[in-house]
Amino acid sequence: MRRSATRLLVRTGRQGGVWVFVLAVNVLVLSAAEAVLPAVLGRTIDGVVGRGAAEHWLLWSALVIAVLVLCDVTDELGEAASTARSTAWLRRTTVHHLLSVKLRSLDRLSPGELVTRVVGNTADSGGVAPDIISGVTSLLLAVAGVIALALIDPWLCLTFLAGMPLLTLMLWAFARDASEQIERYLETQGVIASRLLQALQGARTISAAGTTERETRRVLEPLEDLHRHGKGMWRAVTRITAQDTLLLSLLEIAVLAVAGVELARGRISPGELFAASQYVVLASSSSGAVSSLLGLIRERAAVTRVDDILRLPAVVYGERTLEPGPGRLDVRGVTVRVGGRVVLDDISLAVPGGSLVAVVGRSGAGKSQFAWLVGRLVEPDEGVVLLDGMSLAEIDRRSLRRSIGYGFERPSLIGETFSDAIAFGTDEPSDHRVTEAARDAHAEAFIRRMPSGFQTRLEDAPMSGGEVQRVGLARTFAHAQRVLVLDDVAASLDTVTEHEISRALTGAMSDLTRILVAHRVSTAARADTVLWLENGRVRGLAPHHALWSEPSYRAVFEADAGHAPALPVGTGVSETP
Repeated sequence: MRRSATRLLVRTGRQGGVWVFVLAVNVLVLSAAEAVLPAVLGRTIDGVVGRGAAEHWLLWSALVIAVLVLCDVTDELGEAASTARSTAWLRRTTVHHLLSVKLRSLDRLSPGELVTRVVGNTADSGGVAPDIISGVTSLLLAVAGVIALALIDPWLCLTFLAGMPLLTLMLWAFARDASEQIERYLETQGVIASRLLQALQGARTISAAGTTERETRRVLEPLEDLHRHGKGMWRAVTRITAQDTLLLSLLEIAVLAVAGVELARGRISPGELFAASQYVVLASSSSGAVSSLLGLIRERAAVTRVDDILRLPAVVYGERTLEPGPGRLDVRGVTVRVGGRVVLDDISLAVPGGSLVAVVGRSGAGKSQFAWLVGRLVEPDEGVVLLDGMSLAEIDRRSLRRSIGYGFERPSLIGETFSDAIAFGTDEPSDHRVTEAARDAHAEAFIRRMPSGFQTRLEDAPMSGGEVQRVGLARTFAHAQRVLVLDDVAASLDTVTEHEISRALTGAMSDLTRILVAHRVSTAARADTVLWLENGRVRGLAPHHALWSEPSYRAVFEADAGHAPALPVGTGVSETP
């Protein structure tokens, strides 16, 4: 896991592109200028006191200072541009992978946690290249300072190096303590975000229950932990800053004392004494690596949380394209487990193309799991599902998603306008097809009443739950070419609207294979065949009127038992051996 996170951090840093190169070159120029400046100033001082041409060295001093100013400006610009590019790449990569993973893989991460990682942790990771370059700059300057001290007088260099082992030990302890605190800080942020999102999703329930204060306390409860971890980071930074300042100050005093002795002995000049005072500061630039080190620790902790998402298994599609066919579905010995619990147990059945199948059963019987299974929104742990004789796992993404359309109980409308929301999919249907699909979903009338009709922005069009569901159905109708899977889409519809949509399903869309998760007697009665699930197993597979004589079957529809069922004609759907 740590190696994977490190590789991702390196890849993220590389995405800064040309700005990383600019920063790297800028570092070399900056380090050279910083290393040269004390020597040039020292020669200038010697010239002023009568040991050389002061004017010549004054010009060089001005030139070096100008280069330093230009390097500082370039560094600020390059750091911002590189961070932005790296963050954007990591965020795009994470979102793309997140939308491609197997649905069950996301169960352990709450929506709030995912948002925190995609938005916050990617931003925390984006500054890795500037921090690495900044750290390298500090080390280069420190090395240059030590070498310069050695060139002035070896004793100055040895005096400074005497304290380096202790400084290394302090930095190691800081990295260890800061890493632990930062990891816990980021984890706590995720917990708060998860609780906040849960509270926002249930805001109406919280308000109606009068539990606003209690829910506020629940959401903010981890703030105490966040505060503790934040203080832990602050203490670690304060401790290393104090230790570093004290140690390096003592080393500077020691070096200057030795330099004074060497000046008194005539081994160095006044200018060299001044240069030594500057080079000991330059050699102490390793202290500047503390901020870079802290940044890298935070980026490593953040990218580890992002990498946790990128290591989730993605759905792997096949490469075969479906040949034209009627939409026949074959489910052979399929078992699906969720969290170690069997939710579908050895399901086998054959659904001829063009059939209308109602999937019924009590809550928890496995109806939605079956609906998700036939379109490969979930993978079977055992067995196989075939569409027109081809395993779903062998079909390429585009072909599979064009062939099977899904309608959900609570659809999400994606796009700027009604037209965008209905057209959203692998292919973009024509305006005529969008209008036709809206008509079939009984949504055209209320959309036409909007200020700009189909071009009305969704955010400017407040809708009821039933209207949202009808727009979601229209999107499904506009795209499905072979199989239509509707997961309890009539839940928010009134009886009249449901009847109109049922007419479309049994009329204009009768050439599609239709799988309906049903809770109403009327829906099951209109189906050609009913798949009755109980505890994840097939309890019955027959026309509605053939099952109605069983009390257990009627009990499934207790809430709707007063409706007299129509008697449809079956089409020969059969359970396979």
